[in-house]
Amino acid sequence: MDKFTLNREDSALVAIDIQERLAAVMKYREQVVKNNKILLTAAREFDLPVLVTEHYPRGLGKTVPELGEDLEDREIYEKIIFSAGGEGKIGAALEKLEGKKLIVTGMEAHVCVLQSVRDMIDRGFYVHVVQDGVCSRTKENYRNALWQMYQMGAVITNTETVVFDLLKQAGTPEFKKLSKLIK
Repeated sequence: MDKFTLNREDSALVAIDIQERLAAVMKYREQVVKNNKILLTAAREFDLPVLVTEHYPRGLGKTVPELGEDLEDREIYEKIIFSAGGEGKIGAALEKLEGKKLIVTGMEAHVCVLQSVRDMIDRGFYVHVVQDGVCSRTKENYRNALWQMYQMGAVITNTETVVFDLLKQAGTPEFKKLSKLIK
Protein backbone atom coordinates (compact mmCIF):
# COMPACT_ATOMS: atom_id res chain seq x y z
CA MET A 1 0.00 0.00 0.00
CA ASP A 2 1.34 3.40 -0.97
CA LYS A 3 1.62 5.55 2.14
CA PHE A 4 1.28 8.82 0.23
CA THR A 5 -1.79 8.17 -1.95
CA LEU A 6 -5.32 8.55 -0.62
CA ASN A 7 -8.08 6.44 -2.17
CA ARG A 8 -11.75 6.39 -1.27
CA GLU A 9 -11.80 2.70 -0.51
CA ASP A 10 -8.94 2.81 2.00
CA SER A 11 -9.31 6.18 3.75
CA ALA A 12 -11.16 7.48 6.81
CA LEU A 13 -11.43 10.92 8.42
CA VAL A 14 -10.72 11.46 12.13
CA ALA A 15 -11.70 14.88 13.54
CA ILE A 16 -10.27 15.38 17.03
CA ASP A 17 -11.79 17.77 19.60
CA ILE A 18 -12.98 20.68 17.44
CA GLN A 19 -14.95 22.00 20.38
CA GLU A 20 -16.53 25.31 21.34
CA ARG A 21 -14.28 26.35 24.22
CA LEU A 22 -11.10 25.12 22.53
CA ALA A 23 -11.98 26.83 19.26
CA ALA A 24 -12.72 30.10 21.06
CA VAL A 25 -9.03 30.55 21.95
CA MET A 26 -7.57 29.49 18.59
CA LYS A 27 -6.16 32.23 16.37
CA TYR A 28 -6.82 30.15 13.23
CA ARG A 29 -10.26 28.95 14.29
CA GLU A 30 -12.05 30.13 11.13
CA GLN A 31 -9.59 28.44 8.76
CA VAL A 32 -9.60 25.17 10.69
CA VAL A 33 -13.39 25.02 10.97
CA LYS A 34 -13.82 25.92 7.27
CA ASN A 35 -11.36 23.23 6.18
CA ASN A 36 -12.93 20.63 8.44
CA LYS A 37 -16.30 21.45 6.92
CA ILE A 38 -14.82 20.87 3.45
CA LEU A 39 -13.29 17.57 4.56
CA LEU A 40 -16.52 16.40 6.20
CA THR A 41 -18.43 17.24 3.01
CA ALA A 42 -15.85 15.31 0.97
CA ALA A 43 -16.08 12.37 3.38
CA ARG A 44 -19.85 12.29 2.90
CA GLU A 45 -19.50 12.52 -0.91
CA PHE A 46 -16.96 9.69 -0.97
CA ASP A 47 -18.73 7.64 1.71
CA LEU A 48 -15.64 7.61 3.94
CA PRO A 49 -15.88 6.45 7.54
CA VAL A 50 -15.70 9.43 9.93
CA LEU A 51 -14.69 9.38 13.60
CA VAL A 52 -15.25 12.50 15.70
CA THR A 53 -14.04 12.98 19.25
CA GLU A 54 -14.80 15.41 22.04
CA HIS A 55 -12.40 15.78 24.93
CA TYR A 56 -14.22 16.28 28.23
CA PRO A 57 -17.26 18.00 26.65
CA ARG A 58 -18.65 19.11 30.03
CA GLY A 59 -15.64 21.38 30.38
CA LEU A 60 -14.70 22.14 26.75
CA GLY A 61 -18.16 22.17 25.19
CA LYS A 62 -19.53 20.29 22.24
CA THR A 63 -18.20 20.22 18.69
CA VAL A 64 -18.49 23.69 17.12
CA PRO A 65 -21.99 24.32 15.74
CA GLU A 66 -20.66 25.08 12.23
CA LEU A 67 -19.90 21.37 11.84
CA GLY A 68 -23.21 20.25 13.32
CA GLU A 69 -25.12 19.42 10.14
CA ASP A 70 -22.14 17.47 8.82
CA LEU A 71 -22.19 15.31 11.95
CA GLU A 72 -25.93 14.69 12.35
CA ASP A 73 -25.73 10.94 11.76
CA ARG A 74 -22.22 10.43 13.11
CA GLU A 75 -21.33 9.03 16.50
CA ILE A 76 -19.21 11.39 18.59
CA TYR A 77 -16.74 9.67 20.89
CA GLU A 78 -16.25 11.33 24.26
CA LYS A 79 -12.86 10.94 25.89
CA ILE A 80 -10.98 12.12 28.92
CA ILE A 81 -7.55 10.88 27.89
CA PHE A 82 -5.70 13.10 25.42
CA SER A 83 -5.15 10.45 22.75
CA ALA A 84 -7.94 9.35 20.43
CA GLY A 85 -5.65 6.62 19.22
CA GLY A 86 -6.63 3.57 21.08
CA GLU A 87 -8.64 3.23 24.28
CA GLY A 88 -12.31 2.61 24.91
CA LYS A 89 -15.00 3.02 22.25
CA ILE A 90 -12.72 5.04 19.97
CA GLY A 91 -10.19 2.19 20.06
CA ALA A 92 -12.89 -0.28 19.04
CA ALA A 93 -13.96 2.06 16.23
CA LEU A 94 -10.35 2.33 15.03
CA GLU A 95 -10.06 -1.46 15.02
CA LYS A 96 -12.86 -1.57 12.46
CA LEU A 97 -10.78 0.74 10.25
CA GLU A 98 -7.77 -1.58 10.13
CA GLY A 99 -6.07 -1.26 6.76
CA LYS A 100 -7.32 2.28 6.18
CA LYS A 101 -5.29 5.46 5.95
CA LEU A 102 -6.40 8.00 8.52
CA ILE A 103 -6.88 11.66 7.56
CA VAL A 104 -6.49 13.52 10.86
CA THR A 105 -7.66 17.01 11.82
CA GLY A 106 -8.36 18.75 15.11
CA MET A 107 -7.33 20.74 18.16
CA GLU A 108 -4.82 21.11 19.75
CA ALA A 109 -2.07 19.97 17.42
CA HIS A 110 0.55 19.61 20.15
CA VAL A 111 -1.62 17.74 22.65
CA CYS A 112 -4.58 15.59 21.58
CA VAL A 113 -3.75 15.49 17.88
CA LEU A 114 -0.07 14.67 18.47
CA GLN A 115 -0.77 11.93 21.02
CA SER A 116 -3.51 10.46 18.80
CA VAL A 117 -1.28 10.42 15.73
CA ARG A 118 1.53 8.76 17.70
CA ASP A 119 -0.83 6.03 18.91
CA MET A 120 -2.39 5.57 15.46
CA ILE A 121 1.04 5.14 13.87
CA ASP A 122 1.99 2.70 16.64
CA ARG A 123 -1.16 0.71 15.76
CA GLY A 124 0.05 0.42 12.16
CA PHE A 125 -2.02 3.09 10.44
CA TYR A 126 -0.72 5.40 7.75
CA VAL A 127 -1.69 8.85 9.00
CA HIS A 128 -2.18 12.01 6.95
CA VAL A 129 -2.23 15.13 9.16
CA VAL A 130 -4.05 18.01 7.49
CA GLN A 131 -1.88 20.99 8.44
CA ASP A 132 -4.58 23.58 7.63
CA GLY A 133 -7.13 21.46 9.49
CA VAL A 134 -5.28 21.44 12.82
CA CYS A 135 -4.20 24.23 15.14
CA SER A 136 -2.80 25.10 18.55
CA ARG A 137 -3.04 28.24 20.63
CA THR A 138 0.50 29.25 19.66
CA LYS A 139 2.31 29.03 16.34
CA GLU A 140 5.34 27.52 18.12
CA ASN A 141 3.32 24.62 19.53
CA TYR A 142 1.64 24.08 16.15
CA ARG A 143 4.95 24.00 14.26
CA ASN A 144 6.58 21.76 16.84
CA ALA A 145 3.66 19.33 16.69
CA LEU A 146 3.77 19.10 12.89
CA TRP A 147 7.51 18.49 13.02
CA GLN A 148 7.14 15.75 15.63
CA MET A 149 4.33 14.05 13.72
CA TYR A 150 6.40 14.19 10.52
CA GLN A 151 9.34 12.60 12.33
CA MET A 152 7.02 9.87 13.61
CA GLY A 153 6.12 9.01 10.04
CA ALA A 154 2.90 10.95 9.42
CA VAL A 155 2.30 12.46 6.01
CA ILE A 156 1.82 16.22 6.45
CA THR A 157 -0.74 17.40 3.91
CA ASN A 158 -3.46 20.03 3.39
CA THR A 159 -7.17 20.18 2.67
CA GLU A 160 -6.93 20.73 -1.09
CA THR A 161 -4.39 17.93 -1.55
CA VAL A 162 -6.63 15.52 0.36
CA VAL A 163 -9.77 16.46 -1.60
CA PHE A 164 -8.11 16.34 -5.02
CA ASP A 165 -6.25 13.12 -4.22
CA LEU A 166 -9.57 11.48 -3.33
CA LEU A 167 -11.27 12.97 -6.42
CA LYS A 168 -8.62 11.70 -8.86
CA GLN A 169 -10.23 13.51 -11.85
CA ALA A 170 -12.15 16.59 -12.93
CA GLY A 171 -15.54 16.68 -14.59
CA THR A 172 -17.38 14.38 -12.18
CA PRO A 173 -20.42 15.49 -10.17
CA GLU A 174 -18.28 15.21 -7.01
CA PHE A 175 -15.61 17.44 -8.57
CA LYS A 176 -18.20 20.09 -9.42
CA LYS A 177 -19.62 20.06 -5.89
CA LEU A 178 -16.31 19.98 -3.99
CA SER A 179 -14.38 22.41 -6.19
CA LYS A 180 -16.99 25.07 -5.36
CA LEU A 181 -16.15 24.68 -1.66
CA ILE A 182 -12.43 25.20 -2.23
CA LYS A 183 -12.62 28.42 -4.26
